Amino acid sequence: MDKKIAQLYDNGKVDQAIHLLVQKIDQKPQKIENYLQLSTYLIEQGSVDQAQQLLEQAQHLVKKPQELNYNLAVSYYMQGDFDKALALLDQIPNDDLTLYQKALTYLKLGQSQKALAYALTIKKVDDKVQELLGDIWMSLGENAQAQQAYLMIPKDRRTAKIYFLLGVSTMEKDRTQAEAYFAKAKAMDEKYYKRAMDQYASIMKMLNDKEKKK
Repeated sequence: MDKKIAQLYDNGKVDQAIHLLVQKIDQKPQKIENYLQLSTYLIEQGSVDQAQQLLEQAQHLVKKPQELNYNLAVSYYMQGDFDKALALLDQIPNDDLTLYQKALTYLKLGQSQKALAYALTIKKVDDKVQELLGDIWMSLGENAQAQQAYLMIPKDRRTAKIYFLLGVSTMEKDRTQAEAYFAKAKAMDEKYYKRAMDQYASIMKMLNDKEKKK
């Protein structure tokens, strides 16, 4: 990674950083680090299709194209091409980053047990991993475990999403506490709260309708 360019990017000079990396790639098209740095920035800026194109072109130019696999897998994942993402991730040694991305991808594919198996083997469990574990437990209908995972995230680092899902996972056992979590989520991000609550209400209605038909 070019540290000077990274400094520019971190200071908000995104266009300048990207322009310099494009120049470096033009000068040395075989140097893999520039593709990795540029594709990471493009993904972070939401230009995922550009990152994918860049990495696919780079595969034919660099000596070790397999080193591009992780970033390319993330690009595929973010565009909803989960099978392609997994095919690449399966070629990468299982470090924490790869395990996290595999768990995320299997969760999106609706294969929650597989997602859980990968997530539980991650060695360094940070807030991001706790959130993923909570999401997986929720998808399995295991609200107590989900709540436990979300509560491991310190209060000052919880998002509206975390507070909302704490509300959902707590609702059965402690309605008052759940309402407090929902209120916190709403105060932090009202748009997200309304969207999430609409989805939650729709799911609950569907489940109730199914129960009535039995």
